[in-house]
Amino acid sequence: MKNIFILNPHSGRKKADNGIIREIRDVSDELGMDSEIYFTRSKGDGERYIREMCRKYENTGEALRIYGIGGDGTVNEVANGAVGFDNVEIGVIPMGTGNDYIRNYGDPEKFMDVRNQLLGESVRSDLIHYRAEYEGEITEGYCANMFNIGFDCNVVDMTDTVKEWPGVGGSLAYLISVFIVLGKKRETNMRIEFEDGSVRDGRVLLISIANGCYCGGGIKGVPKCILDDGLMDVSIVRSGITRSQFVRIFPKYQKGTHLEDKLVQKLRAIEYRKEKSMKLVAGDPEGIRLCVDGEISSQQSVEFRVKEKAVRFILPAGLRESD
Repeated sequence: MKNIFILNPHSGRKKADNGIIREIRDVSDELGMDSEIYFTRSKGDGERYIREMCRKYENTGEALRIYGIGGDGTVNEVANGAVGFDNVEIGVIPMGTGNDYIRNYGDPEKFMDVRNQLLGESVRSDLIHYRAEYEGEITEGYCANMFNIGFDCNVVDMTDTVKEWPGVGGSLAYLISVFIVLGKKRETNMRIEFEDGSVRDGRVLLISIANGCYCGGGIKGVPKCILDDGLMDVSIVRSGITRSQFVRIFPKYQKGTHLEDKLVQKLRAIEYRKEKSMKLVAGDPEGIRLCVDGEISSQQSVEFRVKEKAVRFILPAGLRESD
């Protein structure tokens, strides 16, 4: 079995990266495993290299494991490079800001153990394919965890600024950003087309289209997600909810218990669905702000479709027994 670890040497976490590099080399030598570390050179280089290696090992009969060292964007990059190759398993050493995808499996800290990662076993996970269009330019790919549109996307955008403040990072940066963006309370005008033919036209506060439950460093905003059920969960927070109502609801939204909240039910504030496919079309010329596992762009229309059990994701040895 070949193990490849993908690392961005310009991530700004030199000391932590050096520690992981030493651990990978020491543990691999101790276990007698064939491991190498690839240092990415530019944006998109990791996905390019992963696909190149997947093709190289595709017909060799040898299993290939590829670990990304980073956060949810790294999971996304590795998944996009490896999707479609049956002999490939993917994993992550969580050194990002949110590390939300792996929260669906358990405590992110348990994924830091390189030995248990190398000795782990994989499980199947869905991905969500998307095809977006903006001024005739087509963008497509896969999402491992979650798409955020509207308020959530604006929060992710603001978090990139807030986490640069001294002493602020992770979920704290996200929470501060929530209340900054809440003061502006911008809504998004769009058309939502579901697979059954039903349509929603008008303004919404936010939409989350998800494979996993968490965003923002542990906010369980889409609580009914199952990673291998062949469905994406869609959470629509309607337009018109007031700031005070949002503040009242948010603590339960954070814990994933908001769908049972009496105020949410009374206001009919959230529509929650499970879908195999759907489409969004912008209602305003500036388009839709779309966040794909942390990467933000503007799009005029986006189509989504589940790809069932598309990747094999590595869980560290002992993870399920300890949970």
